Amino acid sequence: MATGDVYPSNIFSVELGNFQVETVQSVSTPSIQLDVVETRQVSATGEPIARKQPAVRPQSGEITVTRGMDKSKAFTDWINTALEKKDIEKARQNVTIVQYDVNKKPVVRYHFVSAWASQLKGADLDASSTTAATEQVTITYEDCVVERA
Repeated sequence: MATGDVYPSNIFSVELGNFQVETVQSVSTPSIQLDVVETRQVSATGEPIARKQPAVRPQSGEITVTRGMDKSKAFTDWINTALEKKDIEKARQNVTIVQYDVNKKPVVRYHFVSAWASQLKGADLDASSTTAATEQVTITYEDCVVERA
């Protein structure tokens, strides 16, 4: 790509463990941040000192995947492991969101460590609507690693 070009936001995939998830409509990407720890002390001369430093623990968070009702069995089974069976230890998987350039080459990978489905919101039904039925899955993760190509 030429300098100044941007990557399209509509070419991406979702990988759950070792398999690629069926078509999805949208994925919210995380806001990456460091927690800040503030320490207040007093110097030997009685002067107050305030120091700020990054927290050592990983940054956890959530993303939302919106998908059509033509869902894959593997992704649905993974969701049900957490939400219906409540087996969070078995449900924990590494999830990766991959964004591609116009030539379908990966440019950014968001790796979500120990992720599991924490919420499922079904489709809003409206008799006067002609939009496709979609559902939203909230995925909670313990850490996020961003890998740029």
